[in-house]
Amino acid sequence: MRMRKKAWARPELAHCPYFISDPEQWKGRWAEWFTEKKPIHLELGCGKGVFLAQLAPLHPEVCYIGVDQSPDVLGVARRNLEDAYGKLEKTVHNVALMAHYIEDMPKVLEKKDQVERIYINFCNPWPKVRHHKRRMTHPNQLDLYKPFLADGAQLHFKTDDDDLYVSTLRYLEEGGFTILRSTQNLHAQEDWVESPSTEHEQMFTAQGIPIKAIIALWQTNK
Repeated sequence: MRMRKKAWARPELAHCPYFISDPEQWKGRWAEWFTEKKPIHLELGCGKGVFLAQLAPLHPEVCYIGVDQSPDVLGVARRNLEDAYGKLEKTVHNVALMAHYIEDMPKVLEKKDQVERIYINFCNPWPKVRHHKRRMTHPNQLDLYKPFLADGAQLHFKTDDDDLYVSTLRYLEEGGFTILRSTQNLHAQEDWVESPSTEHEQMFTAQGIPIKAIIALWQTNK
């Protein structure tokens, strides 16, 4: 569902120190923008920032980049981040937000940036076969991420969609990734790695829909 336009979102983002209006100029230099060389984790399709707002304040040792194409939804993400950090009496210091098309991420990141983790949470399943190449985990899309992934990087994926889950297992293997873990019922896994609930995850769980999840490894030297 497309979010209604929010008149306040763009003005607030314009004054937000961690909203990057021209991210392409930082390609290969993200350690400079963050002012510290720390692991970079990337959430593609971060939406309202519910996931990042739970994760980033607790991990100052990681730099997070949240990407969504809609400035309106990023305006909500900014407010959610401010609220989460404010409750801990902290300021947002390890997050960058950008409005960008995901298929254009190679214009923003490169090998020097060494992204160590990608999160893809509840992306559009594009159920029609003729649209499968648009899926964010399709091998064609995975090829876009590889140029900026560090050796040993991980891809963390969650979905409510059965077909997308099964297809993504295949896509990742076809794309040269190694499946480390997968489950058709995430909330039944007591030892799963830290993975805060997203807004969609909360909605689907309330409807009784099991959440599927995958963790995959990217190694350039196998």
